[in-house]
Amino acid sequence: WFTVEPQDVLAVRGNSALLNCSAHSDAATPARVEWKKDGTFMSLVSDERRHILPDGSLFFTHVVHSKHNKPDEGTYQCVATIDNLGSISSRTARLAVAGRSLVSIAATFASQPSPATVRLGDSQVMACEVNADLVPFARWEKDRQPLEPSGRLLQLPSGALVISNASEADAGLYRCLVENVGSSKASDEAQLQTTPETGEDRKPEFLVQPVPVAKVAGSSVLLPCVATGYPAPHIRWMLGDKPLEERYERHGHFESNSSLIVLTPRSHLFSTVPPQFVKRPANIYAHESMDIVFECEVSGSPAPTVKWVKNGDAVIPSDYFKIIHNLQVLGLVKSDEGFYQCLAENSAGNIQSSAQLIILDHGTPLTNTSPGPTPSAPRDVVASLVSTRFIKLTWRPPAEPHGDDLTYSVFYSQEGTSRERVVNTSRPGEMQVTIQNLMPDTKYRFRVVAHNSNGQGESSTALKVATQAEVQVPGPAPNLQAVSYTPTSVALSWDKPLTGNGEILTYKLYYTDKSGGNEQDVDIDGQSYTMTGLKKNTEYSFRVVANNKHGPGVSTEDVTVRTLSDVPSAPPQNLTLEVQNSKSIMLRWQPPPLSGQNGEITGYKIRYRKGPRRSETAETTGGTQLFKLIDGLERGTEYSFRVSAVTVNGTGPATEWTTAETFESDLDESRVPDQPSSLHVRPLVNSIVVSWTPPENQDIVVRGYTIGYGIGSPHAQTIKVDYKQRYYTIENLDPSSHYVITLKAFNNLGEGIPVYESAITRPQSVPDPTPMMPPVGVQASVLSHDTIKVTWADNSLPKNQKITDNRYYTVRWKTNIPANTKVKMANTTSLNHMVTGLKPNTLYEFSVMVTKGRRTSTWSMTAQGTTFETIPSSSPKDVTVVSKENKPRTIIVNWQPPSEANGKITGYIIYYSTDVNAEVHDWVIEPVVGNRLTHQIQELTLDTTYYFKIQARNSKGMGPMSEAVHFRTPKSEFQPRDPDRGGTDGEPLLLTDSRSGCFQHVSAHSPSQLITIAVGAFIIIVVVVGAFLCTRRTTSHQKKKRAASKSSNGSHKYKGNSKDLKPPDLWIHHERLELKPMDKSPEPNPVMTETPIPRTSQDITPADSGLESNPHLQQRRNSYRGQPPTTAPPPRRRRPATPATCRRTAPPTRTPTPTRSRASPCPPSPPPDTRRTSRPPCPARRCWLRPVGAPHTHTHTHTHTHTHTQTCCVHFTDRGTSRAGPPTHPHVVKTASIGTLGRTRTPMVVNVPNAPDVPETSKMLEDVDSSYEPDELTEEMAHLEGLMKDLNAITTAP
Repeated sequence: WFTVEPQDVLAVRGNSALLNCSAHSDAATPARVEWKKDGTFMSLVSDERRHILPDGSLFFTHVVHSKHNKPDEGTYQCVATIDNLGSISSRTARLAVAGRSLVSIAATFASQPSPATVRLGDSQVMACEVNADLVPFARWEKDRQPLEPSGRLLQLPSGALVISNASEADAGLYRCLVENVGSSKASDEAQLQTTPETGEDRKPEFLVQPVPVAKVAGSSVLLPCVATGYPAPHIRWMLGDKPLEERYERHGHFESNSSLIVLTPRSHLFSTVPPQFVKRPANIYAHESMDIVFECEVSGSPAPTVKWVKNGDAVIPSDYFKIIHNLQVLGLVKSDEGFYQCLAENSAGNIQSSAQLIILDHGTPLTNTSPGPTPSAPRDVVASLVSTRFIKLTWRPPAEPHGDDLTYSVFYSQEGTSRERVVNTSRPGEMQVTIQNLMPDTKYRFRVVAHNSNGQGESSTALKVATQAEVQVPGPAPNLQAVSYTPTSVALSWDKPLTGNGEILTYKLYYTDKSGGNEQDVDIDGQSYTMTGLKKNTEYSFRVVANNKHGPGVSTEDVTVRTLSDVPSAPPQNLTLEVQNSKSIMLRWQPPPLSGQNGEITGYKIRYRKGPRRSETAETTGGTQLFKLIDGLERGTEYSFRVSAVTVNGTGPATEWTTAETFESDLDESRVPDQPSSLHVRPLVNSIVVSWTPPENQDIVVRGYTIGYGIGSPHAQTIKVDYKQRYYTIENLDPSSHYVITLKAFNNLGEGIPVYESAITRPQSVPDPTPMMPPVGVQASVLSHDTIKVTWADNSLPKNQKITDNRYYTVRWKTNIPANTKVKMANTTSLNHMVTGLKPNTLYEFSVMVTKGRRTSTWSMTAQGTTFETIPSSSPKDVTVVSKENKPRTIIVNWQPPSEANGKITGYIIYYSTDVNAEVHDWVIEPVVGNRLTHQIQELTLDTTYYFKIQARNSKGMGPMSEAVHFRTPKSEFQPRDPDRGGTDGEPLLLTDSRSGCFQHVSAHSPSQLITIAVGAFIIIVVVVGAFLCTRRTTSHQKKKRAASKSSNGSHKYKGNSKDLKPPDLWIHHERLELKPMDKSPEPNPVMTETPIPRTSQDITPADSGLESNPHLQQRRNSYRGQPPTTAPPPRRRRPATPATCRRTAPPTRTPTPTRSRASPCPPSPPPDTRRTSRPPCPARRCWLRPVGAPHTHTHTHTHTHTHTQTCCVHFTDRGTSRAGPPTHPHVVKTASIGTLGRTRTPMVVNVPNAPDVPETSKMLEDVDSSYEPDELTEEMAHLEGLMKDLNAITTAP
């Protein structure tokens, strides 16, 4: 605001001049002052004559003025600007230059003094009229000496000199001088002579008469009136028709109470009053879309003109800026923020007053509201009625109102504009509103917001509605009149619209109960209607809309009428009786409910009777008096009372009879009252609320209470209150002061014993300062998975954004996941802040506010940032393993995602093993896609404990493994077995070698069984040879692929389909019995078999049917090569195939043993199935084949010690399925070559594939026929003979 504003200045050419101006600002940066001349900003950068002083004043070193160059003369105005806030302009001031050159006497003086003669005691006027701008520079000389004005010598505004009551000393030479800028011009000299009075009568004659003049109120005015005559005339002034007896000043011959008036010249004095503010505009805090009004009321004469300025620029009236003295801004937008000034001007002067408009964020309440939830968005906003110039909206309450008595605001804007208007509902709970004064055939956008005690809630979804075109619908119905003839009806009439645009079909009459009711409507065929069933003495508004075939037309303006009053329809409420003494009873009541008053209550009628008598006595009260003391009653008598309300229409119903009995005797007043039983005080800032209870002894009369209070002493002030009063508020106290309070009850005998209490008033709260501007341009830059840098700018700082004061910034951030995350904050004194410790892959919202001293800003707009991903920091949780129903070899692993995934999970890896302490690379791996939380693992070994771990991965890498979860597969595939049961007669025991993973069958069966097994072995050999012949013709390219697949076998044992991998076949050389990978035929599905090769008859052992029942042996059977016997090999998923034969050959031993070892299928074969033949997989898929005779020590403890030679686990193809395709996985088999007895060879590793699912016999024959010539077949049969010899040697060995 301005502390000093410029005033009009009359400057002298060549002299200096000063226009004062100074502005004050509460902002951190001082206001910048600029100047306007004749409405245009002045450029003073290179001006040497004019410059702005530090306080903002404009200084002229010397004023330039000439006839053709007047650069300094004009209207000036200073403008104070605060960056980012706005500008204000001062009042205007005129700089006039009295610098006219005194070229000649004629150009300077309009008239000059002339010689004259004056009688002694008479008056004389010496003429000297100068130009108006030179009057201040005119003066008189007598005999070339300055003439000092006195009571007799007066210089008139025109420059003339009046000499009153002339004396001989007044004779001399007079001249008038005008001095300006060191030069002066003098008029002609005139001789004044004096003569004595002759005594002859002379008629009064006016030498100078008053002329019309205009002066500013409060200033002095001189109305000249000089008369001559003899005797000396007496002059009296009249104001209008009344004599002016006071407040005038005599000059010489001016006399009051004149006895002779011969001339009465008239003069008009025009008093001009400069503008003055009756009501100044005030600062306004508002939200966008609101309508606000800057009030500005001024007075002055003549009536001032008012104009409005925003930030130094004139406000141009428009649809959203309306000026009628006050300035109304409709539908606020952010750009409306700034300083607004009301400028008032008339011929006497001009004034200005400024106010600031601050637009707050929607989250900032306009008033102090209690913290708490705000309503959700209103539901189902619909346009229930659409016309050309109005739209009626209805809606349902929010799903979450968080309170009662909701109010609503409807925001609407025309399509294509950002400026919203707002209309509020008239009362709580109303859920409809009619938007008037819309444009026809125009699209509008509407949204509704609910308010509760905590503030404004969420906005509904925007509803777009277009008004109807007006060209074809009727105009408004003129001359709408509404008259109430009864308390419940209103008669309405109207005329036909002037522009009906066709035949008027119907009229729709809308009416609303102004006391609280929704707008209702009724269809009418004619041009008049009587509305009945209305409420009595209630104000209603009516409007009419005409309808033609195109729809509803333009609505009329609302007409308001109140129905007539009637007698009250309800009795007064809450009638109470209070017995005062033995002869009086006090009645108190409340008015009837508003709906039952039916008019203005003019009084109350009280009827009462004694006992059961029917005769009644009546009393009346005024309309606002709600109590009545009934006295003159009898002692100890019961009285009944009832009260009824009265209007101008009559008396309404009365209350029920209420009884009370007067006392038998009056209370004791022969002693003073006792001490009040309690005294409580509640201090406020400038007051203390005192409450108390009466003395415990109710038999003593209490006439009232005396309250004393003061700072340090209770005797400074004393207040007396009525005896019925129980509380009192002591006002006009000092804040933060210690007051002592006393309370005493009194009656006519005196005051009782006091009770004391003390209290300290609360400190004075300093009004909240104006808020600072919130930071802008908030940005969140993500730096890592747990760090985001927040930067912003502060518009209240200089352009270089350098902080030089003690302000600081508060950064707050939160995430909506989970929803109840608390807001975190941090303070900083710079324009950026590094937020650390965030959660990876999480969206955060940031906002900033600035604090300087007690001033704070609102929160800035939010910025968002999502932290980068990082590897999971926790393992999958809730890992469970269950067996699949009816499939004991299949388990289902279930889990839940990690609680700290730190990104999108792209996959899981399941590790499982039979040894929980095994190295990680020895565990079997099952990959699973990231959207799966369950996985099946098939073909596990029965009665085996497996350990499972799960590891999650995202785009950044692998997370930690879960804790191992163990699971033991069932013991039997078909029937349960006793876990303690071992091998019995006829049931072979299967022993597992810890290094090779092959099985040893030890049995006590007869030699005949050995022969049977030998025959079976022979058949197997034949099958192996056939397989060898089928796979001999393979290309060199397939050999390379097999070599590549062999070399690609890593440390981890991945399971899965290898559809693109063509497995190598098994070639058994007839001389060395060595397993080699051979070229395959081009056939896509070759038949492969895996065949054990016995070397001696001692190695053949009967099948051990009790293998599955012995857990220890089962563990041995399933162990890895080189691992302890308790560990089982990683299971492999494969298709069902024929039973695998795992054999172990024992060399001859010198120790005689009662039993022989025989070769047998590893697991017991299931019963035959006519539909399909299936077999359990061979548990040991990796083994070593050692040459016969190689020493091998068995680690299993048994009653008999045997030395065995290992053979390979070989599988037959599945004959029970016809589905063809590549094998699931190329199994790795480590084997040793087998030569003649006593020869050893270095072991070699061979890849053994699963057999393809094709019929074995037919495929084998087909391959033989297509691949071999007769000579080759003869050669192979010779090789087979050699194998048979070896077989005989085995079977005949002792």
